[in-house]
Amino acid sequence: MAKYFLELSYMGTHYNGFQVQPNVPTIQGALEKAMKTLLRQDIELSTSSRTDAGVHARQNFFHFETALELSQKNIYNLNAILPRDISVINIYKLHDDAHSRFDALGRKYKYYIYNYKDPFMWDRGWYYPFKLDIDLLNEAATVVMEYKDFTSFSKRGTQVHTYICNISSAVWEKQGNTLVFTVEANRFLRGMVRALVATMLKVSRGTISLAELKEIIASKNCANADFSAPAKGLFLEQVSYPYELTGIQ
Repeated sequence: MAKYFLELSYMGTHYNGFQVQPNVPTIQGALEKAMKTLLRQDIELSTSSRTDAGVHARQNFFHFETALELSQKNIYNLNAILPRDISVINIYKLHDDAHSRFDALGRKYKYYIYNYKDPFMWDRGWYYPFKLDIDLLNEAATVVMEYKDFTSFSKRGTQVHTYICNISSAVWEKQGNTLVFTVEANRFLRGMVRALVATMLKVSRGTISLAELKEIIASKNCANADFSAPAKGLFLEQVSYPYELTGIQ
């Protein structure tokens, strides 16, 4: 059996998240169906990052095992079978112990907010027609980076051993009429980025102060954070690995 990494991108608009679920479309379900059609055998995928329903990915990875010898030509064949909103970018043959989740060094997410009606952004950003202070948003992002325990920004029922995340970068930028929040960390909790975005927007609009943001984080209680940011504005931008594992810069 050989171990392969599958690199792909997708629009999550029409999918009920990554993980296979009965009677609903998922990213994993679409991929496993396409691979069974192509390879004529059942393939079980494991992911680097499970995205929620409606969340998009410009880069995500899955690993699987097969006795078949795969090559770059299989990329074209898979893409011909897959729906138009899922695209395979590359296939990597790796050592037997490689793991798409546990070998990942970090992840980068972006969240998009636009403040005027834009027909090209409805499914890939949060329409938020209110005045926002980008300086206050970046002050809030600086506060967030002072902490490591993000229990307050994890959805209830999340089964994890620790709520510790090491955020290496968090910044808000204005791109035309769009505000973009970019955050990088070694790991993220379920719902974490969306909760950070919605809660920081409350700081920008003066609903809460920076001191109250600190209190929310320190409380370790998700009831104090705001989880209202919709999934459609969130993109998994990048999953990084040691260069010697995949050769990806």
